[in-house]
Amino acid sequence: MSLTILLSLSGCVLLFLGIWGVTVTMPTKLLAKNFPEDVQKRLEPRLKQWERQPISPRRILGWIILILFCLAYVGLFVIGGMDGLRRGYSFWQFFLRFFIIGAVIKAFDIICLDYVLLTKTHFFQHYFPETEGCAGWQDFGYNRRQQARQCIMILIGSALTAGLFTMIQS
Repeated sequence: MSLTILLSLSGCVLLFLGIWGVTVTMPTKLLAKNFPEDVQKRLEPRLKQWERQPISPRRILGWIILILFCLAYVGLFVIGGMDGLRRGYSFWQFFLRFFIIGAVIKAFDIICLDYVLLTKTHFFQHYFPETEGCAGWQDFGYNRRQQARQCIMILIGSALTAGLFTMIQS
Protein backbone atom coordinates (compact mmCIF):
# COMPACT_ATOMS: atom_id res chain seq x y z
CA MET A 1 0.00 0.00 0.00
CA SER A 2 2.88 2.38 0.70
CA LEU A 3 4.12 2.04 -2.89
CA THR A 4 0.62 2.85 -4.16
CA ILE A 5 0.54 6.01 -2.06
CA LEU A 6 4.06 6.97 -3.15
CA LEU A 7 3.15 6.46 -6.82
CA SER A 8 -0.06 8.47 -6.35
CA LEU A 9 1.78 11.39 -4.77
CA SER A 10 4.47 11.19 -7.45
CA GLY A 11 1.73 11.42 -10.06
CA CYS A 12 0.40 14.58 -8.41
CA VAL A 13 3.86 16.15 -8.45
CA LEU A 14 4.36 15.13 -12.08
CA LEU A 15 1.03 16.62 -13.07
CA PHE A 16 1.81 19.96 -11.44
CA LEU A 17 5.35 20.11 -12.83
CA GLY A 18 4.10 19.14 -16.28
CA ILE A 19 1.45 21.87 -16.30
CA TRP A 20 3.89 24.42 -14.93
CA GLY A 21 6.57 23.49 -17.43
CA VAL A 22 4.22 23.64 -20.40
CA THR A 23 2.69 26.93 -19.18
CA VAL A 24 6.09 28.58 -18.91
CA THR A 25 7.69 27.21 -22.06
CA MET A 26 5.01 26.82 -24.72
CA PRO A 27 1.52 28.24 -24.48
CA THR A 28 -0.24 26.15 -27.10
CA LYS A 29 -3.82 25.32 -28.05
CA LEU A 30 -3.20 21.99 -26.33
CA LEU A 31 -2.84 23.83 -23.01
CA ALA A 32 -5.43 26.53 -23.73
CA LYS A 33 -8.22 24.07 -24.54
CA ASN A 34 -8.31 23.22 -20.83
CA PHE A 35 -9.08 26.82 -19.85
CA PRO A 36 -12.54 28.41 -19.59
CA GLU A 37 -14.01 29.67 -22.86
CA ASP A 38 -13.52 33.41 -22.22
CA VAL A 39 -9.86 32.79 -21.33
CA GLN A 40 -9.37 30.81 -24.55
CA LYS A 41 -10.78 33.71 -26.58
CA ARG A 42 -8.41 36.20 -24.93
CA LEU A 43 -5.47 33.90 -25.62
CA GLU A 44 -6.26 33.44 -29.34
CA PRO A 45 -4.07 36.36 -30.59
CA ARG A 46 -1.09 35.18 -28.54
CA LEU A 47 -1.50 31.59 -29.69
CA LYS A 48 -1.74 32.61 -33.34
CA GLN A 49 1.38 34.75 -32.97
CA TRP A 50 3.18 31.95 -31.13
CA GLU A 51 2.37 29.43 -33.88
CA ARG A 52 3.86 31.71 -36.56
CA GLN A 53 7.16 32.09 -34.74
CA PRO A 54 10.05 29.81 -35.66
CA ILE A 55 10.62 26.90 -33.34
CA SER A 56 12.72 28.16 -30.45
CA PRO A 57 14.79 26.36 -27.82
CA ARG A 58 12.11 27.34 -25.30
CA ARG A 59 9.43 25.62 -27.34
CA ILE A 60 11.61 22.54 -27.80
CA LEU A 61 12.15 22.46 -24.04
CA GLY A 62 8.38 22.59 -23.58
CA TRP A 63 7.88 19.57 -25.84
CA ILE A 64 10.66 17.71 -24.05
CA ILE A 65 9.00 18.46 -20.70
CA LEU A 66 5.64 17.26 -22.04
CA ILE A 67 7.14 14.03 -23.45
CA LEU A 68 9.06 13.35 -20.23
CA PHE A 69 5.92 13.99 -18.19
CA CYS A 70 3.94 11.50 -20.30
CA LEU A 71 6.68 8.86 -20.06
CA ALA A 72 7.03 9.35 -16.31
CA TYR A 73 3.26 9.13 -15.89
CA VAL A 74 3.18 5.82 -17.77
CA GLY A 75 6.18 4.78 -15.69
CA LEU A 76 4.13 5.14 -12.49
CA PHE A 77 1.77 2.45 -13.70
CA VAL A 78 4.56 0.24 -15.02
CA ILE A 79 6.34 0.41 -11.65
CA GLY A 80 3.07 -0.36 -9.86
CA GLY A 81 2.38 -3.24 -12.23
CA MET A 82 5.87 -4.71 -12.00
CA ASP A 83 5.69 -4.62 -8.20
CA GLY A 84 2.29 -6.32 -8.39
CA LEU A 85 3.74 -9.03 -10.61
CA ARG A 86 6.52 -9.59 -8.09
CA ARG A 87 3.97 -9.87 -5.30
CA GLY A 88 1.58 -12.12 -7.26
CA TYR A 89 -1.34 -9.68 -7.37
CA SER A 90 -4.75 -10.79 -8.56
CA PHE A 91 -6.76 -8.78 -11.10
CA TRP A 92 -8.63 -6.97 -8.30
CA GLN A 93 -5.44 -6.05 -6.46
CA PHE A 94 -3.98 -4.62 -9.66
CA PHE A 95 -7.27 -2.85 -10.37
CA LEU A 96 -7.40 -1.32 -6.88
CA ARG A 97 -3.79 -0.12 -7.10
CA PHE A 98 -4.28 1.49 -10.51
CA PHE A 99 -7.63 2.96 -9.51
CA ILE A 100 -6.19 4.50 -6.33
CA ILE A 101 -3.30 6.04 -8.27
CA GLY A 102 -5.65 7.46 -10.92
CA ALA A 103 -8.24 8.65 -8.41
CA VAL A 104 -5.69 10.43 -6.20
CA ILE A 105 -4.21 12.19 -9.21
CA LYS A 106 -7.70 13.17 -10.47
CA ALA A 107 -8.67 14.46 -7.00
CA PHE A 108 -5.45 16.51 -6.95
CA ASP A 109 -6.29 17.83 -10.42
CA ILE A 110 -9.79 18.90 -9.39
CA ILE A 111 -9.01 20.27 -5.93
CA CYS A 112 -5.51 21.68 -6.24
CA LEU A 113 -5.28 22.59 -9.91
CA ASP A 114 -8.84 23.45 -10.92
CA TYR A 115 -10.00 24.93 -7.64
CA VAL A 116 -6.90 26.40 -5.96
CA LEU A 117 -4.58 27.11 -8.89
CA LEU A 118 -7.25 28.22 -11.34
CA THR A 119 -9.69 30.13 -9.12
CA LYS A 120 -7.76 31.20 -6.01
CA THR A 121 -4.31 32.14 -7.27
CA HIS A 122 -3.21 34.22 -10.23
CA PHE A 123 -0.83 31.53 -11.45
CA PHE A 124 -1.98 31.49 -15.07
CA GLN A 125 -2.60 35.25 -15.19
CA HIS A 126 1.04 35.72 -14.23
CA TYR A 127 2.07 33.93 -17.43
CA PHE A 128 -0.88 35.16 -19.51
CA PRO A 129 -1.52 38.74 -18.29
CA GLU A 130 -3.99 39.41 -21.11
CA THR A 131 -6.42 37.03 -19.37
CA GLU A 132 -6.54 39.07 -16.15
CA GLY A 133 -10.14 39.83 -15.26
CA CYS A 134 -11.68 36.94 -17.22
CA ALA A 135 -14.73 35.61 -15.40
CA GLY A 136 -13.73 32.05 -16.29
CA TRP A 137 -10.91 32.13 -13.76
CA GLN A 138 -13.55 32.17 -11.02
CA ASP A 139 -15.80 29.53 -12.58
CA PHE A 140 -14.89 26.38 -10.70
CA GLY A 141 -16.54 23.42 -12.38
CA TYR A 142 -16.66 24.90 -15.89
CA ASN A 143 -15.31 21.58 -17.17
CA ARG A 144 -17.53 19.16 -15.25
CA ARG A 145 -18.30 16.99 -18.28
CA GLN A 146 -14.62 16.67 -19.15
CA GLN A 147 -13.81 15.72 -15.54
CA ALA A 148 -16.64 13.17 -15.46
CA ARG A 149 -15.36 11.58 -18.70
CA GLN A 150 -11.88 11.41 -17.25
CA CYS A 151 -13.19 9.72 -14.08
CA ILE A 152 -14.90 7.08 -16.22
CA MET A 153 -11.66 6.66 -18.18
CA ILE A 154 -9.82 6.04 -14.90
CA LEU A 155 -12.15 3.11 -14.20
CA ILE A 156 -11.77 1.72 -17.72
CA GLY A 157 -8.00 2.33 -17.79
CA SER A 158 -7.57 0.68 -14.38
CA ALA A 159 -9.49 -2.40 -15.56
CA LEU A 160 -7.54 -2.62 -18.84
CA THR A 161 -4.19 -2.16 -17.13
CA ALA A 162 -5.10 -4.68 -14.43
CA GLY A 163 -6.14 -7.11 -17.16
CA LEU A 164 -2.87 -6.57 -19.01
CA PHE A 165 -0.72 -7.23 -15.95
CA THR A 166 -2.89 -10.22 -14.98
CA MET A 167 -2.34 -11.70 -18.46
CA ILE A 168 1.41 -11.07 -18.20
CA GLN A 169 1.41 -12.90 -14.89
CA SER A 170 -0.33 -15.99 -16.32
